[in-house]
This record gives sequence, C-alpha cells and structure tokens, in this order.
Amino acid sequence: MKTLKFTVPLFIVLVVSYLVISVGGLGVGTLATSGNTARLTPAAQAGALTSGDGSPAAAAMPDQSEARISNDPYLANQWALGQLQIIDLWQTASGGSGVVVAVLDTGIDPDHEDLAGKVIIEINFSGSPTSGDVYGHGTHVAGIIAAYSDNGLGIAGMAPESWLMNIKVAGDGGLCQASTLATGIIWAVDNGASVINISIELRGPSAELEEAINYAWDRGAVIIAAAGNDGSSSPVYPAYYENCIAVAATTEDDTLAPLSNYGDWVDVAAPGFNIYSTLPDNDYGYKSGTSFACAHVSGLAALLFNMVTDTNGNGRLNDEVRAAIENGFLQYPR
Repeated sequence: MKTLKFTVPLFIVLVVSYLVISVGGLGVGTLATSGNTARLTPAAQAGALTSGDGSPAAAAMPDQSEARISNDPYLANQWALGQLQIIDLWQTASGGSGVVVAVLDTGIDPDHEDLAGKVIIEINFSGSPTSGDVYGHGTHVAGIIAAYSDNGLGIAGMAPESWLMNIKVAGDGGLCQASTLATGIIWAVDNGASVINISIELRGPSAELEEAINYAWDRGAVIIAAAGNDGSSSPVYPAYYENCIAVAATTEDDTLAPLSNYGDWVDVAAPGFNIYSTLPDNDYGYKSGTSFACAHVSGLAALLFNMVTDTNGNGRLNDEVRAAIENGFLQYPR
C-alpha cells in the first residue's frame, strides 16, 4: 500500500508559486441518446442561456460576491476544506465565479436547499424517466463541488460561486455505459463546461470514450475522473486516459484510503474518505470513495480557472489549470 504525505499547509504557496513561475462501474443498460431534450432550470430561465462568449449567462447566478467567510452550520463536518485550506483560497480565486462544472453522474437534486439555482441546464442520457437523483451519488458530488457558502445552511462547496450542469448518464441503479458517458462528455463541452467531473469507473477501455475525452480536452475543458475503489493498481477508465486527471482518495491523516486504487497512472490524490455533503431531499451525509476525491479536484479546478493565465498562448486555460493541480497542489508520489 502506497502512503501519501501532503505538505498541505504549503499548498497555497505551491499553487501561487506555480502561477508566478509559469506567469462507479460499467453497466449493461440500453443506450438512450435519441429524444434527449436539454431543459433550462429556473436559474437559467431567469436570463439568457448564453453570454456573448457562448458560456452560460452569469446573470442567472445568485450574487455570492461577498461569500468569503463561511457560516455554514455543518462546516465542522467537512474536514477536507480545512485540510486543503480552501476557505483561504476563496480570497484569491473568487470562489470559482462564473465557471461551469459539468457533473456526469446519477443526476442532481436541483431543489436541495444548498444547491437551489446552481444547476443552470440539465439533460438526461440515462434512460431513466427523471433527470433528478434517485440514487444519491450525483447530489453528493455536486455539493462537494459547488454548494453555497455563507448562506447559513448546510455545507460549503469547494467552488461556491461556480455553476453546475446536470448531465445524467447513469441510471437510477448507478450503472452507466461507456457510449452514454462519451455522449455526455461531448455534450458538456459543446455547451460551455470548463470542468467535467466523472465520478464513474469503467473496467475496460473504450475507443469512443477516449475520443470524447480528447475532444473535450482539445476544446479547453479539464476532465477529472475517479481512479476507482478496488484498492488495487489496476487502471479504470476514463481515469487512465492521458487527457484525464486521475484522482485517488485519501483519509483525514493524509494517507491513501484503503478502498482507493493507486499506481503510476494516477495523477493526484485528494480527500475521499468520510466526506460530508448534500443528499437528495435536503438531506446531508457521509460517503467514501474516489468519486468524492474527484469532486474535490473538480472544485479546485473551478477555482483555478479564475487564477491562471494563458501562458503558452494556445488560447486555452485547461493545460495551465492541470499543471497547477498536478505540480503545485495534490501531488501523487510515485
């Protein structure tokens, strides 16, 4: 078993130093890609869907510009935020303001008290009759990424001023096909997502899925995927692909979680054990797994999109965001 030791108190220094220097499982359900209609949520209906640059309109997002010190009652349950010093980073990163994070999962409860208005658009590729979250996994992921801060309710997300896309690719039993996931990835980037969270693991490779990952990366998205929960070095997909950031899970004492996969194909590690977050029907609770480590990194990526600049001049920021994560934040010792 590999032991991970972070120098977590130094992470802000490492990230800022980098910026200065360089400026679960494969299902067998039926693929349902026809007749899928994107539905604007009430937040998006309040204004235009897109702004001038093609990204979802910032005007639809509730103003959280003053949310810098969190008064959320369950903040004490969120050991990861304290360990990662995320509240301190909000001062620099504007809480991920305006960044769109696509959650490809079992759906999101858009009416949860700590997520209401966060989901700007949703689409259901899963074959389930609802884009909502019956299983409970996607809502938990969404809260880790983007739950409101300083609203006197529940928890605080990693990037509390970011927006969410609810792209339901897994059915109500938690299963997902590779082809469905690929469809969701392409839809996410084509509709303005900067960060794509994939808390899903498939056991084998898929050319269609890899092509979708490459498509999203080439168009400026950061794709973050869970490394899997087998406690082994065996790769899972899409985390194994080059243009994904593969995320292992750690415990509160900065060691690899017993359930987490590991290996030289893993890029970073983040808190993923006993993670407290949102659940459907205004509930909250603990879950463990690389799914939730993945969500922490997606939230971090949303913050970093407001911190980096296009230092290599390629017109995209995803490579700078990825380098900041891998070289200056959650390094995974080989």
